[in-house]
Amino acid sequence: MSEEFGKYGLPLEVKFCKKCTMSNQRPSSSVEFKNVKGEKKRPLSFDEHGVCDACNFAEKKKLIDWVEREKQFRDLCDRFRRHDGRYDVVVPGSGGKDSVMAAHLLKYKYGMNPILVTWPPAIYTGIGRFNFDRWLESGFANYTYNQNRRVHRILTQQAFLNLCHPFQPFILGQKNLAPKMSALLDIPLVIFGENEAEYGNAIADNEKPTRDPKYYSAEARLDELYLGGVNARELMERYQFTTADLEAYLPIDPNKLQQVGTEVHYLGYYLRWHPQETYYFSVENTGFMPNWHRTEGSYSKYSSLDDKIDWLHYYTAHVKFGLGRATYDSAQEIRNGDITRDEGIALIRRYDGEYPRQYLDDCLRYMDITAEQFHQVIEEARTPHLWRMVGEEWQLRYPIWETTQNGRP
Repeated sequence: MSEEFGKYGLPLEVKFCKKCTMSNQRPSSSVEFKNVKGEKKRPLSFDEHGVCDACNFAEKKKLIDWVEREKQFRDLCDRFRRHDGRYDVVVPGSGGKDSVMAAHLLKYKYGMNPILVTWPPAIYTGIGRFNFDRWLESGFANYTYNQNRRVHRILTQQAFLNLCHPFQPFILGQKNLAPKMSALLDIPLVIFGENEAEYGNAIADNEKPTRDPKYYSAEARLDELYLGGVNARELMERYQFTTADLEAYLPIDPNKLQQVGTEVHYLGYYLRWHPQETYYFSVENTGFMPNWHRTEGSYSKYSSLDDKIDWLHYYTAHVKFGLGRATYDSAQEIRNGDITRDEGIALIRRYDGEYPRQYLDDCLRYMDITAEQFHQVIEEARTPHLWRMVGEEWQLRYPIWETTQNGRP
């Protein structure tokens, strides 16, 4: 540990954005198949005024000529449109609000023929399955990749035990499947909904319409790839996996994408993307349903609903980075003008970092680990410069509600 950076490469000096509720402890997106224990994260950057990159990008979006951007999108569709009725665009998703809106607009507004591809949750929630079914019933065909369940369980277990990152196998498939299906089906255009990089990556990462291929393709040997923090070849030896067993989790050879001409675009680059409006659109057009109760760790009812492991994912983020689901939700809603910063702070103080009681037992059974193992991993992952023990309870050293107006504790 250096004098300036602590665990995970996070800055020892905690700062909060002056406009939203995010701190400089938020890591940027990782290339998951290179993610190993001890990896140093690239934290969210702040400008000289104490404003984070995500807020600065949100301000830049207000200056975008959205009429011109939509024209660019129509040109994109025309470039890939097929006039013989065959599928001409791959839309990945599992029936959440973003993928629902992307598919619906592509088919019913822009006249494309989308084929949906789904990397399903490890442990579906009831509301997640309901919304997925409603998505298909609104007029779409779908390929679902049903993972080798033994492999997926083991990778989820290893990702938790080694990285305290149980959602990694889902993220890997979510990013890999659509480009692979593009190559397999000979459909060059892939459209995701929202660019998740907008919420914490460098501004330069968000000023292009396409996803960086480094997240889903690589000319790498098995010895250079990691799943669950374990070298892929070691996994094969330890669990008698074959290359076929791991293929879905590994990046695609870029040469295969070049042969097809695959391009992975974000609809949110071309159309103004407002998560709350996306939710209303999905309700009106497909019968999308929110949860009947708020999500543990937050106040929202309509985002990240389909996988029980998502609840655990946000809890581990709170342990490692001091940022839970209420922080992520409120920061986004502040940037979109839905709530004020003071309201966001109050919501964080009330809900952030809640223990994931609702689905924890299901997750532990799925990963085949005990409650004792779970708590041991959590404590090993806890970041010392963010937490302190007060009596018998862990508390944040620098909660946002105790910061000054300049964003510092």
